[in-house]
Amino acid sequence: MADIEFTRTETLTREETAKLLVSLADALTADNGHAKLVLGDTHVELHVPERVQTEVEVEVDGNEVELEIELSWSLREPRHTKQAAARAAK
Repeated sequence: MADIEFTRTETLTREETAKLLVSLADALTADNGHAKLVLGDTHVELHVPERVQTEVEVEVDGNEVELEIELSWSLREPRHTKQAAARAAK
C-alpha cells in the first residue's frame, strides 16, 4: 500500500488538457528538481531526480482510445550518485 496517493479524474477540453500537460512539463524542468504541481485546487510538491522511468501506452479498443503516461522514480539516491558526491567532497 502506498504511503500517500492522490488521484484526480475529470473531463477537460483538449485545450485544458494541453495546458495541464504543459504545466506538468514546466514543473518537471524546474530548478533543482523541485516540482510544484497544481492539480485543480490541490498543490503537490515533489523532488524529481535527473533520471525518470517513463512509460507511454496507447490502447485502442473499439471506439475507445486510452493514452497513459506514467512517470516513476526512486526516492533513494542512486549508489553511483552517493559515490560521486563522496569523491567530490574530498
